[in-house]
Amino acid sequence: MTVIDNDLGDDLVLSEATGRDYFALLKPRVMSLVVFTAFAGLFLAPGSINPVMGAIAILCIAIGAGAAGALNMWYDADIDAVMSRTANRPIPAGRIGREEALAFGIALACFSVATLGLAVNWFAAGFLAFTIFYYAVFYTMWLKRATPQNIVIGGAAGAFPPMVGWAAVTGSVSLDSIILFSITFLWTPPHFWALALFKMRDYDDVGIPMMPNVAGEKSTKNQMVVYAVLTAIAGVAPALTGLASPFYAVFAAGLGGYFVYQSLKVRAMAEGDQKMVPAKKMFTFSIFYLAAIFAGLIVDRAAMLVFG
Repeated sequence: MTVIDNDLGDDLVLSEATGRDYFALLKPRVMSLVVFTAFAGLFLAPGSINPVMGAIAILCIAIGAGAAGALNMWYDADIDAVMSRTANRPIPAGRIGREEALAFGIALACFSVATLGLAVNWFAAGFLAFTIFYYAVFYTMWLKRATPQNIVIGGAAGAFPPMVGWAAVTGSVSLDSIILFSITFLWTPPHFWALALFKMRDYDDVGIPMMPNVAGEKSTKNQMVVYAVLTAIAGVAPALTGLASPFYAVFAAGLGGYFVYQSLKVRAMAEGDQKMVPAKKMFTFSIFYLAAIFAGLIVDRAAMLVFG
């Protein structure tokens, strides 16, 4: 932000923000996974949807996810300025004002929900509105700073998108959509705790009660193994309900087994290890795991449609 004097002696505030900065407010890397899992939910749902309406639904979910990201950055600007991995975000770096980010996030949220309701169905729109509220208010404004279970409970926000995609087609929820939710929900704790292990100092500096900082490394690592096992089981579950084929089950079991192996490597890591290589490797693989599981579901369903 730049402040200049005009001829009347008043201060004018000029934003130095570019389109790239506003795009960064949307948390595009997080958004990409949200969009992909939402598309999977839409593609796997029984019934059909007009391709144009389907595209609108995915676009609205993407915009809604971006709105939640912008609202998260607005509220967390104080701690983002302290943490090394977030200090260069548009708000703490001074390129976008907090008020601008707030207005931007609210506008996107209203637009995405209204458009989804008018173009597709209001059940999906209501679900999207609830998802935005859950992440921006329930998680960001309360859970994140209140409890070491922040990621466990708050992880639901990132797990809702496939259910929203499913609801865009069916106007409802089902056991299969809940299974899609459970995959991401159970995946979130080991994914984020792997990050928290090698960013413990950052979280200490800003007073965020992440599990490693509160319960210690040993407890966190043990919990990561438990959640990795549950994630692996949930990853195979679509084949048990008929949503996916036995071929997918073999694929998911292999991925899940390696995910558990990565968690065991983290548990074996020496406490106080400064390099945290196993934790960093697990964090990276966890992103690949989630993308691969949902890609496997999409490819499996496509193959069933083509080959019967």
